[in-house]
Amino acid sequence: MTRTTRRWVIPGVMLLMLATALVAIGRPHNADAKADANPGARDVIVHLFEWPWASIASECTNVLGPKGFGGVQVSPPQEHVVLPSSGYPWWQDYQPVSYQLVSRRGDRAAFASMVSTCHAAGVKIYVDAVINHMAGGASNGTGTNGNTYSHYSYPAVAYGNNDFHHCGKNGNDDIVNWADRWEVQNCELVDLSDLATESSYVRSKIVGFLNDLISLGVDGFRVDAAKHIPASDLSAIYGALSGTPYIYQETIEGGSGEVSPTEYTGLGDVTEFRYGDVVGNAFRDGNLSGLSSVGSQMLVASGDGVAFIDNHDTQRNGRAKLTYKDGTTYALAEAFMLAYPYGTPAVMSSFTFSDADAGPPTASNGTTSAVNCSSGWACEHRWRTTANMVAFHNAAAGTSLTNWWSNGGNQAAFGRGSNAYAVFNRGASLNRTFQTSLPAGTYCDVANGDFSNGTCSGTSYTVGSSGTFTATVAANSMLALHINARTAGGATTSPGACTTVAVSFGVNATTVWGENVYVLGNQAALGNWNTSGGVALSSASYPVWTGTVNLPPNTTIEYKYVKKNGSAVTWESGANRTLTTGSSCTTSVSDTWR
Repeated sequence: MTRTTRRWVIPGVMLLMLATALVAIGRPHNADAKADANPGARDVIVHLFEWPWASIASECTNVLGPKGFGGVQVSPPQEHVVLPSSGYPWWQDYQPVSYQLVSRRGDRAAFASMVSTCHAAGVKIYVDAVINHMAGGASNGTGTNGNTYSHYSYPAVAYGNNDFHHCGKNGNDDIVNWADRWEVQNCELVDLSDLATESSYVRSKIVGFLNDLISLGVDGFRVDAAKHIPASDLSAIYGALSGTPYIYQETIEGGSGEVSPTEYTGLGDVTEFRYGDVVGNAFRDGNLSGLSSVGSQMLVASGDGVAFIDNHDTQRNGRAKLTYKDGTTYALAEAFMLAYPYGTPAVMSSFTFSDADAGPPTASNGTTSAVNCSSGWACEHRWRTTANMVAFHNAAAGTSLTNWWSNGGNQAAFGRGSNAYAVFNRGASLNRTFQTSLPAGTYCDVANGDFSNGTCSGTSYTVGSSGTFTATVAANSMLALHINARTAGGATTSPGACTTVAVSFGVNATTVWGENVYVLGNQAALGNWNTSGGVALSSASYPVWTGTVNLPPNTTIEYKYVKKNGSAVTWESGANRTLTTGSSCTTSVSDTWR
């Protein structure tokens, strides 16, 4: 769902739809859409929200393709309004001026180049398609390609007054009664000019826009505000598209008697808003025991649903139970989504914000800046517990839930057939022998290490012939094994004593551009206090910097954190910190910079 200005933000109860599958009054009957397409075997979608085309192309080559992501949801590519007086807010991109492919993220040539580059990396492109409306009456000026417009007049598309709905209720054209199907699908969503999608002329314009994108190689569409368009109209539009693009539709479930997202499942997949509520609540509150039956708690079947923990709207309207701002807890929920067998998972990748209206990092003229994941962009998809879990998800494709275990509260574990196994811990340190269906072998814990060329940068675990392995999973952390990350060496645990302890360091430390955080200490693995060494920590969960180091067991370690910026080194204040590694194979510390 899109927004215009904060004063127009719609209460949650008004974001709902009506429930029966009736065709809106006065709508002509239309042929059914083509058969529902699917995203294919590599199906994980990452929403690179507001990323410019050149940055997406680079990300496909360097991160998304190698990590196994299936597709990118890109922000609306058409010409849109420009609102410098509002600080170039994110929602200006959801107010089309024309269907010309010039946005603040790049022009047509850059867009086409991005599609081609991502395809070469094995990554599909899904466009966030705004086809319910054009720009609102409160916006003014020219669009990103210099075209002029006014309310109900968009010359660059040849749309005029008769191409829009004018419901005229209560003295204006806005939706007033959100429990009235006719209003929801014929009146204006917060002043946005509502297209008459029952019109064959309007449909031809929308189809031309979408087919133009398909001609450039676009693989599918996320249809924005789909609930505001009758399913019959969308059926006619989709049926006229070239090829078989994958389509998933933004639909928000309402209460009793309101339109249901199930009306749209015959046309394509739908966004399952229950998923973020159920899974987000469970990880936020540390109550994981009920997650064994996630699928039965959803409105739509797994084959029809797009699952997500948060999206660009729920981050900002308060609906999301967790966002990137919740750090590790959010990361665990995202990892669960990639591990559990429900729906097509959609991972959010945000820019950081404190103002819900704020747009992405921009140049002075409002064009979007190149992405820098350490400055203004959250880049959640690069977090290890997300990026590495994509391979877990792909390895587990087509398998069912097996070997569910829970302590009845904040700890849970499960397998995916004989292909994968994951443990999630929102409680105290967990030491247990886990029963899996994995074949015997040595596996990299991809949640805490990177697997490459048969070796693991973190800890590996030996699964015996009976399918069991023993592990200690630190508080507020996880473990993940899969058959495509079996090691030929590296640090390995078995039911016997550990020769090293994998210590996970975490420190909450704010930094300025150019600074990085290291941990130093009185061990060789910690640089022996030499500031030219130490262990570089990752900013993936910023402001929490994290890293894992193998240290000797049953040893008291002294350590401190430092910030490095080029040759400048800043030590934290106070006495040396200490920890005793103990005899478990893993342990963790959680500190705050002082």
